[in-house]
Amino acid sequence: MTRATPIPETVTLHVPFRVVKRGGRKEMQLSEDSPQKRKTDNTLIKALARAFRWKRMLESGEFTNIAELAEREGIASSYMTRVLQLTLLAPDIVEAILDGRQGPEVTLARLLEPVPVE
Repeated sequence: MTRATPIPETVTLHVPFRVVKRGGRKEMQLSEDSPQKRKTDNTLIKALARAFRWKRMLESGEFTNIAELAEREGIASSYMTRVLQLTLLAPDIVEAILDGRQGPEVTLARLLEPVPVE
C-alpha cells in the first residue's frame, strides 16, 4: 500500500476450521492443507507416564500383581490393566504422542478400547 491508497476500515479474514473434542476439551482444528503445530495431549501423556511407571514397579518386584498395585494407587485393577496396555504401543507411536504429532483420532479413550481378537 502507498500513502495515497486509503486504508480499509474493515478487514475480513477467512480461516477454515472445525471444533473437535480431545480429552474432554473442545479444540479448534485447522484444515488439512494448512501448516500447523500439534499441541501435546496432556491427558494421553499422563496416561503413558503412569503406564510405564506401573510397569516398572511390577517388573522390579515391588508389587507381586496388578491387583496389589491398583489397591495401593486407589484405582480399579481393570482400569490399570487397560492403561498398562499403552506400554505395548510401538516406540514411534509413543514418540509421536510425546511430540504432539499424533493424529486427531489418537485419543486416550480410543487407545483404551479393547483390541479386537481377529
